Amino acid sequence: KLPGNLLSSKVVFSPDGAGGWFTEPAVETDIISTVEFNYSGELLATGDKGGRVVIFQREQESKNRPLSRGEYNVYSTFQSHEPEFDYLKSLEIEEKINKIRWLPQQNAAHFLLSTNDKTIKLWKISERDKRAEGYNLKDEDGRLRDPFRITTLRVPVLMPMDLMVEASPRRIFANAHTYHINSISVNSDHETYLSADDLRINLWHLEITDRSFNIVDIKPANMEELTEVITAAECHPHQCNVFVYSSSKGTIRLCDMRAAALCDRHSKFFEEPEDPSSRSFFSEIISSISDVKFSHSGRYMMTRDYLSVKVWDLNMENRPVETYQVHEYLRSKLCSLYENDCIFDKFECCWNGSDSAIMTGSYNNFFRMFDRNTRRDITLEASRENSKPRAMLKPRKVCTGGKRKKDEISVDSLDFNKKILHTAWHPKENVIAVAATNNLYIFQDKIN
Repeated sequence: KLPGNLLSSKVVFSPDGAGGWFTEPAVETDIISTVEFNYSGELLATGDKGGRVVIFQREQESKNRPLSRGEYNVYSTFQSHEPEFDYLKSLEIEEKINKIRWLPQQNAAHFLLSTNDKTIKLWKISERDKRAEGYNLKDEDGRLRDPFRITTLRVPVLMPMDLMVEASPRRIFANAHTYHINSISVNSDHETYLSADDLRINLWHLEITDRSFNIVDIKPANMEELTEVITAAECHPHQCNVFVYSSSKGTIRLCDMRAAALCDRHSKFFEEPEDPSSRSFFSEIISSISDVKFSHSGRYMMTRDYLSVKVWDLNMENRPVETYQVHEYLRSKLCSLYENDCIFDKFECCWNGSDSAIMTGSYNNFFRMFDRNTRRDITLEASRENSKPRAMLKPRKVCTGGKRKKDEISVDSLDFNKKILHTAWHPKENVIAVAATNNLYIFQDKIN
C-alpha cells in the first residue's frame, strides 16, 4: 500500500559530508546524479556530478534513541571518478556518476559498480577496526630498523583502533564504449553485468576487465540513417539470460541471450499504438523512455516517459496494463518546456519492495506515488520549508485552471529548475530516498 503518512527524516546529504542545507542555486558538481539502496536497504549510495560517491548507513535502534532507527548517516565518502580528456577525439570526459549498482553481499565487505560516461569501476567498501603492532623489520612509526640490531623475534599482535571505512577500486572496466554509458545492471547470476550506451550494450564478467561481449548493436552503417538510440537497459531479476532495453522512440525490446550471441533480434517488442488525434510536434520527444525497471517478481516492467509511467506485463506486448499520468497538466506547456530544454529531462522511476506501489519525480521538487491496487495517487514535496525533521508531509495539488484553492499551486508558478529526477525505495520497508538538486531527503512511513 501507499505509505499512509510519510514522515520526514533529516536531510543527510551535503558535499562536505557534514549534513545540513545549501543555498540555491547549487554548485554544479554537488548536484546528485544517482541514488541507490543496497539489497538489504541498510546502505544507501548517492553519486554526484563531481564524481563523488557518498554512502549512508542506517542507524541501529537503541534504547536511548528509540526513534533513530530510520535515520541514515554518512558512512563513507570517496572520489570515484576524475575528469579525463580523450586526446584522440579532443573530448572532455566529465566525472559525473551516471549510475551506481550494488552487488549482493557475500562477506563482511560491500561491493558496488559506479560509472561515468566511459569507465565503470568496481569498488570494495570494507571496515577496519584493528591494526597490527610489533613488527620485526620496522618501528611503530613505520621506519625500517637496522637488521644488525634485531636480536629477538617478535610476533606481531592485532590491537583495536577507531573504526575506519575504506573504499578501494578492485576492477576498472574501460575502453569498451564509444558513446556515453546510460545504464549498468547486475545480472541475477551475480557474475556478469551489462552496460549500455546510446547504440550498444555490452556484457561483462565481474572478474575480467580487458574484454566484454557486445550483445546489442543498433548503430547503422550510415549514421545519417540513425532514427533511435538506446535510453536504458536492465537485466531480469531472476532469469540471467533475459534483459530489456528501451529506446527514444518509446519502444521496449526484450532479448534472450540463449537465442543468439548478438541479440539484434528481439524476442518481444513492447509498444503502445499512438493515438493519431493527439499527435503533435512534441509527440516523439515526450514518448522517449527515460527509465525501465523490472518488478521484483520479474512478472512486470515499468517504463517512464516524459508525462507518464506505464506498467507492462511481460506476457502482453501490444499495450501496457497500467498507465499513470505523472504531470498531465504540463501538456499545454510543452512549447515553453521545449524552449528551456526541460522536455529532455530524464526522470527515473522505482518500485516498492512488494511491487504494489511505484514512485517517480516531477518538477517544483514534487514526487508522485501510485498505489497499484487501489489506484490512489499522491503528490508530495521535498523542500526545506516542508521537511522539518519528523514533520508530516502534506499532499500537494496543482491547479490547472479556474479558481485556485487555498492549498493548491498554480501550474504557472511551478519552478522547473527544481526537479526530482532520481528516487529510490527501500527494498523491504516504506523508506524512500529523494534527490532534489544537491540535497538528499529520506522519508519514512509514520510508525504509530
